[in-house]
Order: sequence, then C-alpha cells, then structure tokens
Amino acid sequence: MSKLTCGIVGLPNVGKSSLFNALTKAGAASSNYPFCTIDPNIGVVDVADPRLGVLSDLSNSKQIIHASMQFVDIAGLVKGASQGEGLGNQFLAHIQETDAILHVVRCFENDEVIHVGGKIDPIEDIETVQLELILSDLQTAQNTHGKLQKQAKGRKELLPTVAALEKVISHLDQDLSLRTLSFTDEEDEFLHPYPFLTQKKVLYAANVSEEDLPEMDNPYIKQVEEFAKKEGTFCVPFCAKLEAEIADLEPGEQQEFLESVGLEETGLNRLIHASFEILGLISFLTTGEKETRAWTIPKGVTAAEAAGKIHTDIQKGFIRAEVVAFEDMVHYKGRNGVREAGKLRAEGRDYIVQDGDVILFLHN
Repeated sequence: MSKLTCGIVGLPNVGKSSLFNALTKAGAASSNYPFCTIDPNIGVVDVADPRLGVLSDLSNSKQIIHASMQFVDIAGLVKGASQGEGLGNQFLAHIQETDAILHVVRCFENDEVIHVGGKIDPIEDIETVQLELILSDLQTAQNTHGKLQKQAKGRKELLPTVAALEKVISHLDQDLSLRTLSFTDEEDEFLHPYPFLTQKKVLYAANVSEEDLPEMDNPYIKQVEEFAKKEGTFCVPFCAKLEAEIADLEPGEQQEFLESVGLEETGLNRLIHASFEILGLISFLTTGEKETRAWTIPKGVTAAEAAGKIHTDIQKGFIRAEVVAFEDMVHYKGRNGVREAGKLRAEGRDYIVQDGDVILFLHN
C-alpha cells in the first residue's frame, strides 16, 4: 500500500483550508471567499504514535519514522459541480485519486464568515456535496453502461458487468450513495475498474467555534453525528481556529495549551486516527539501533505480506517472524528480556499481524 490519501472536501468557507494548514503547517492560502483553493494543495502528515518513542528509548534508535498520511485540500464544491459549475470537473477528478474523503461541515454561527447557502444547515450542506458526487457517479455509470452494452452483444462475458452497472444506476437514481448499497464479491470484482466517488469511505469533520470548547457539542453536531451513524461512519468534532493556533506552537507547548482549554489531544490526531479506523488500517512496529518505525497495513494482512511492506526480498525469502506484543516489550524492557521470559513468539507466513505487534522478520 503506497501513501494513504485523504481528500478534504466541503462547501466553500467551511474551514477546509484552515484545517489543512493546521494539519500540514503548509501555509495553504485560506481566505473568506469561495474558490480560494483552485489547484489542490497536498501535505504529508505524521501519524502520532507514542509507542515509537518508548521503543526507541529501549533500542537506543538513531531515528524514529512515523507512519504518514497524505491530505489533499480540494477546491470548495458548489451546487452544479457535476455539470461543471465552479471548478466542478477539476474537483471531481481530484477526489477520484484519494483513498477516503474527509468531509468538513460547518457547525458554527458567525456573521463575519459568509455561508455560501446563506444559512447554517449542516445536513443540507452534506447533501449538496453528496448530490454532486452522486450525479458524477451516475454520469460515469451511464456512460460505461452504454459502451459495455454495445460490446456485450459480441462478448457475453461482459453481461455480468452490465447487470452490476444497472444495479448501480438504479440506486444512484434514488439520490443514494453507493456506500449504502451492498454488492456480492463478484459484483465488486466487475465494478473494480470504475472508481465511483460515493463508494469511498467518508469521515465527517464538524468544525465548531471556540465557544463550543471543550465539550464540542451543539445541536448542529448532533445532526451530523446522526447522519454519520446512518452511513456507518464517524463524525469527529474539531475547532479549525484552535487547531491553527496549536499548530503554531512548539511541540512542548502544545500539550500545555490543550490542557488549558480542557482537551486531551488535538482534533487533528483524532481525525487521523478515525481515518485509519474507517479505512481498516493498523500499524506494526520494527525497532533496532538504526531506527524505530511504524508500518501501515490493512487489518487481516499476513506476516509474509507485512514483510513485503518493508521489502519484497524479505517477503520472498520469508523464514519466520519473531513477534512481541508492544506491552511485553515495555514490561520486559526489550527483546532480550522478552526472550528470557519466554514471551517471544515465532510465527509463520500465515500469521495475521495485530496492531502494535513488534516484529523482527527472519529471511534468506
């Protein structure tokens, strides 16, 4: 799996670029007018993992390498984007290239920040964006269906794909996203070449005002939480203004500042970890004098596949994996202590790697 990419979407003026700036400290332009973001800004963010510092101390590692995630700040969407309104077509093409969608929704009142719809209504905002994605998918599905239907006259093997596309069209025609439609394994395979936007995992980021801290709870957020629940995903409340202030502080001052406003961790950390969760990702860890490192893999990956994440040669020459639970590594003060306590496990190529496994791969 190459670098994971999350596309930040939402209507203009909901706090997308402010969130992106805080995430990446990349200084993307952030202004109070629509289409401030035209070409997507891209930033790479470390996934905070306190386990790495602990392992690094035990191994006297020269460096720590965190797992990372790529965030793409995509132009604010407007009604009619699927018909090319605003920067519609560019916007939709940029979303196509992402693994997941981080949908920023405005959940605060502020007369000084223009709302493109003239009033604060998070569900209407979500549905506006969603409808554009549905219409874009519908266009893709209808065009593909038309082409394949003609080809299927001479190639009967295309008929199951045509049938799967008909199921897709019928669902999208009801203004429903493909996330809410179940497919068989075969249908999934037939539709795999067509990356539908509404099939991507979505995480809702509810942007609140500083007055809502530290509870980050208001009637708007409750609406978004209910909506997210129906879609089988999460709503993560955050305050873009606060996150921007935190991002400007030195790492040592950040925790102190968070505690002063009654928070335990940044909204950004919560958003990144929730993104990992909706994408079904975990981290396994490696540690030694050279480096301590987190590696991102999907849940359910075998030891041999995880070895390939480090290097294909390690996967090819795989002999076994020496696996230690992170807690045992800490309790017995390193690999030698773990070995003496008999807590080191030798696992074969089909072992399913767990989050926080500290692994040493032995290979030819």
